[in-house]
Amino acid sequence: MDILSQLSEGVCRLQFNRPQKKNALTAAMYTTLAEELEAAAVDERVRAILIEGQPDIYTAGNDVEDFLSQSPAGLDTPVFRFLRALSTAEKPVVAAVSGPAVGIGTTLLLHCDLVYAAQSARFQLPFAALGLVPEAASSLLLPRLIGYPRAAEKLLLGEGFGASEALSMGLVCAVLPNDELMAHVQVQLAKLVALPAGALRATKRLMKSHQASDVQAAMQVEAEEFISRLGMPAAREAFDAFLARRRPDFSGKD
Repeated sequence: MDILSQLSEGVCRLQFNRPQKKNALTAAMYTTLAEELEAAAVDERVRAILIEGQPDIYTAGNDVEDFLSQSPAGLDTPVFRFLRALSTAEKPVVAAVSGPAVGIGTTLLLHCDLVYAAQSARFQLPFAALGLVPEAASSLLLPRLIGYPRAAEKLLLGEGFGASEALSMGLVCAVLPNDELMAHVQVQLAKLVALPAGALRATKRLMKSHQASDVQAAMQVEAEEFISRLGMPAAREAFDAFLARRRPDFSGKD
């Protein structure tokens, strides 16, 4: 199973489980994640949700070959269904990040309530470098979170950054030694589970309600632009270069 799901002690644990492919996400994995989040929303046994990867890799982002064979052509495709389910989740969502978190591996964190990173965590938003645009409302949420200049640097240049910088930007709550990450996350999850579920949901709703409509609108505009740019020469060159393991040449390609 490329996505492992377990309900234990009030926590729905969703784990990327494709380490041989650096946890690269496929359409089928997005479908499973969406279904699990939708089920957790109505399951009274679930008090919190955890999204985790492997000790040495969170996710490398989209699986390029799968992505090219099943490119999103509309807002009802698996990746956008997953993002809607995550961005509208009423229950607390916690993320535990070890190793690289690329593309959507970073943007999904903007919709989590508590994010904890190992010292090995590394984040990257290489959308422009792929001839694409940001998704998951990151063009809205990242500037609001870290300020426009730093968001522009991350989204335009697409260069990676480490856990300490992510902490200074407010993207993560805390950075832990690699071998202490999951123990700390378990403690935080136990605290959430022990609190009144209704009060947690109401508190989250109050914090997010003022920007909920903006988030959904941004996700739609981004998705439409993303889909449009998939068919443009720059994106085709970026993906061809990736598969051929060569540097892309964007000269004459917008």
